[in-house]
Amino acid sequence: MNFQFDLIEDKVEFYEAPTLKELEKKINLQIEHNKAILLSVHHVSHQMHLDENGRTYFSAAVHYKAKK
Repeated sequence: MNFQFDLIEDKVEFYEAPTLKELEKKINLQIEHNKAILLSVHHVSHQMHLDENGRTYFSAAVHYKAKK
């Protein structure tokens, strides 16, 4: 049996939450998980939207890169 392991060099994840605090909590949890596979945050992009009822909605895209 032959195993081959390839390192993940880039990874983009998307998150969404009804509050900014929940969004931050989700991102921070995933940052810790990605540290375990040697990825660190390279770039974060976020947006806030209002739905038709005036409720806020937050989303973010986080780009992770391999630590070098």
